[in-house]
Amino acid sequence: MIHACANKWGKLPSEVYSMLSRTDCINGFLVKHYDVLHTQSTEYVVNDITEYLRVRGVQL
Repeated sequence: MIHACANKWGKLPSEVYSMLSRTDCINGFLVKHYDVLHTQSTEYVVNDITEYLRVRGVQL
């Protein structure tokens, strides 16, 4: 998902990883909801991550 987000947002994977780590997106969202998220398309999950970050004040 890090590379998918990086491609969509035009950022380096390291930048995306940093954003996801700072906002607890990896453990607090992706890992926590893996059972549901892994059944969705990459685009759907990227959109969910985008919304997760926007709610937390991260501008992409």
